[in-house]
Amino acid sequence: MKSLISVLVFLVATAAIAHTGVVIIEPKDGAVVSNPVKVKMGLHNMKLCEANKETKNKKCGHHHLIVDGAAIPEGQPVPKDETHLHYGKMQKEADLTLTPGKHTLTLQFADYAHVSYGEKMSKTITIEVK
Repeated sequence: MKSLISVLVFLVATAAIAHTGVVIIEPKDGAVVSNPVKVKMGLHNMKLCEANKETKNKKCGHHHLIVDGAAIPEGQPVPKDETHLHYGKMQKEADLTLTPGKHTLTLQFADYAHVSYGEKMSKTITIEVK
């Protein structure tokens, strides 16, 4: 029994270590919110680093929020416009003002040069702004 517990603990710990990705901590998927919409961004097994400061660390980058759009394919740059918001100073929170109605928020992680790590480093939720 003791060895079975040890194996289970090892498997859970290995799975947790192997998980790499982004998470939208707040708001929760399906939430009804009001302006300003507070967005809290999280990260697993990657490191935040500033935009436009070259690094050889392939596990480093910064967050982007895409309002009402999809994840950016791996290797493609994240556009910079009113729906692709860049947080290159390593921000983990943002306040958004959105029109009333349903919206999707896609959190996209990209490297120092804004090149996307792809769908595997993105997370999309749907919210409703009242």
